[in-house]
Amino acid sequence: MNINDFKYELPEELIAQTPLEKRDQSRMLEIDPLTHAMRDLHFSDILEEFEPGDALVLNNTRVLPARLHGERIETHGHVELLLLKDKGNKTWECLAKPARKMKVGEKVSFGDGRLIATVVEEKEEGIRVVQFDFDGIFLEILERLGEMPLPPYIHEQLKDQERYQTVYAKEQGSAAAPTAGLHYSPELLDAIKAKGVHIVEVTLHVGLGTFKPLTDDAIASEHLHSEFYRLSEEAAETLRQVKASGHKIIASGTTSIRTLETIGTKFNGDIKADSGWTDIFIMPGYEWKVVDAFNTNFHLPETSLVMLVAAFAGRDFVLEAYHHAVDERYRFFSFGDAMFVKPRK
Repeated sequence: MNINDFKYELPEELIAQTPLEKRDQSRMLEIDPLTHAMRDLHFSDILEEFEPGDALVLNNTRVLPARLHGERIETHGHVELLLLKDKGNKTWECLAKPARKMKVGEKVSFGDGRLIATVVEEKEEGIRVVQFDFDGIFLEILERLGEMPLPPYIHEQLKDQERYQTVYAKEQGSAAAPTAGLHYSPELLDAIKAKGVHIVEVTLHVGLGTFKPLTDDAIASEHLHSEFYRLSEEAAETLRQVKASGHKIIASGTTSIRTLETIGTKFNGDIKADSGWTDIFIMPGYEWKVVDAFNTNFHLPETSLVMLVAAFAGRDFVLEAYHHAVDERYRFFSFGDAMFVKPRK
C-alpha cells in the first residue's frame, strides 16, 4: 500500500473558499459500504440516519487564533509563528517561517512588545520551541494579536471568525477546526436530541499533522503525528450503555473517530474515560472497535484522512464516491460539503 493508491483528480474551482450562509444546508453524499449505494442529499437530512438510543459524538475542541505575525527584535525581519502544542510554563511548539532565521536565543516581538517569544529549541521541519513572555492572560492576548489559521488552500479572508468554529466549540487548543462539525446548526442538534439521540462530547486538539503531507514512510511506520485527546467518565458511561443496548455510535469527523478508536484499541474494545496523546493511523486493514457510522468532509487526495474513510468503506468504493462528488460538483475540503458513511453491518 502506498500513498498513490489514494489519489484522485480535483478541479481547483471545487475547493470551497467560504462557508455557506446556513451551516446545515450544505450538500451531503450518503454512501453505503454494504450495498455500494449512494444518495445525493442535504446535511439536514442526516436526521434520518439516527434512531432513538443512538449516540452522536462531537469533538468540542476550539481553534486558537494561533497564527502570530511579529518581527525579530535584532533585525526587524518579519516572522510568522503557528502555535501547535502547549508544552506548559509559557512554552509552545510552533511552526516558524522563515525557520532558518529562527535560531536558539532569537527573540521575536508581537503587538509592539506585548508578547515576546524566545527560541529555546530547534526541531526538524520548521518546528521551533519558544518561551513566551507577557503580562496578563495568554488566551486574551492571543485573541487580540492572533489570526485564525485557515488552511493553505483557502485564499479568501474569512469575514466571521466564528464560522471556522463549530457551534459547540469550547475547549481551546486546536491549530485547525474539526471541519465535519461545521455543518451542525443549533437547530439541527436540537432536532437530533429531540429524536432521543445522546449527544456526547469528546476533545481532540487538532495539531500539526493537518498541515503535513503524508509520506510512504509514515504509512510504513503505521503512526501519525500525535494529538491530545480526552474522554470524560460521563461520556464513556453513556457510550458503553449505547453499545450494550445495541444502538449505533455515530461519530462526527475523523478527530472524533481517532479519539474513540484510540480508546477502543487501548482497552480491547471497551470504552473507558481516558486522556493522553494519540498517534493512531487508521488505514485499510484496521479492525474497527467503537464507531458504527460517521459524517465527514471531502478530504485532500493522498492523505491519512482519505485512508481512514477507505479503511471503513473500502478504497475502491470511496474513490468511486469521490469521483461521483467531482462529477456532481460537490464543494470540497474545510468549507465544503459532507459525506455520511452508513454502518458496515
